[in-house]
Amino acid sequence: MDEFPSLLARWLQTLAAKGVQDLVLVNRPFPLALDLPATLFSMPSLTRLYLGLFKFPDTAGLPRAMSFPNLRELGLCSVIMLSPNMDFVLARSPALEILCTQGNLLTERLRLISHSLRCVQVIAAIDMDILLQYAPRLERLIVWSAWLNKCSSRRIKIAPAPALSILGYLELEFYALEVRNTVIQADTRASPTTMVPTVKILGLKVRFGICDEVKLLPAYLRCFPNVERLHIESKKTAEPSDELNLKFLKEAGAIECVQSHIKLLIFHNFHGDQSELSFLQFFLESAPMLAKLAIVYPKGTFTSMTEANSKLEPLFAANWASTCCSILLFEGAYAEGKEPFELQNFKRGSNFSVRDPFAVIIRA
Repeated sequence: MDEFPSLLARWLQTLAAKGVQDLVLVNRPFPLALDLPATLFSMPSLTRLYLGLFKFPDTAGLPRAMSFPNLRELGLCSVIMLSPNMDFVLARSPALEILCTQGNLLTERLRLISHSLRCVQVIAAIDMDILLQYAPRLERLIVWSAWLNKCSSRRIKIAPAPALSILGYLELEFYALEVRNTVIQADTRASPTTMVPTVKILGLKVRFGICDEVKLLPAYLRCFPNVERLHIESKKTAEPSDELNLKFLKEAGAIECVQSHIKLLIFHNFHGDQSELSFLQFFLESAPMLAKLAIVYPKGTFTSMTEANSKLEPLFAANWASTCCSILLFEGAYAEGKEPFELQNFKRGSNFSVRDPFAVIIRA
């Protein structure tokens, strides 16, 4: 395509003349950084647009009147796009409800300012801050995976979001959580300015062998006092392991969502480590509303279901706070580290009829 620079522009002009509403435009096979012509902005009839393997046009010199007045769904896959260009698109898409970025390139900051957005999904985030600054209709902010440089410090910032009900996965290894203007740390006390009371479904990714991450858990959970469904994904680490002490969790102080609201806990990537068991025991002894605990271990982790069940024996010796809680144990479909990102994940995330997009093991 790089040998025919004007051809793509003519295609887009033709599609615009035909009033095309649904467009999926992918550059194959190469070059990766093929320039996308600014003719794209002359397609006001678009309601759904997906772009793959392009270099987004520079919007600095475009007329302010250029916009996507009817665009409701936008997907960007491995698109080279600077942050100001993303700002331009969001500002000029007044009807946009669903935004998905996968493998963002050069977008160092995803700043969410929109009157219309309802769902944002980020797949394979690459060294990118995610800043929810003003999105009064946003219901779902989902980060499926992150590929971050460990030397960099990235953040997920949440300003007042009156409709936000689903948030995850917050990956403690890569992201700092900032609520309004407070960076949440282990000693951060709960207050109206550090809480997001609208969130009902929360996902966290934690390395239970890393003491600093475990110490953050109570502080993070206090930020979301009304969570009813909690997803915890346990991440293995090659670093020296610290053993999570059950006493530490019990002495961390009151956590409102645990004590008053959480009805379902799904623990993903269970390995049977003592630190994981200590966390699960703490939950069973502290969550009187807990009705179901689902534990999922990676395929091949244990030689048999009998071995897997034996790992849970310490939990049945605990003094459960709930009188009607049941424990379910599942083997995952994939070995650890072999999980492909499935299109179904994205479809669930943007399907508003699916109550809990993270609940792939049990019926939501």
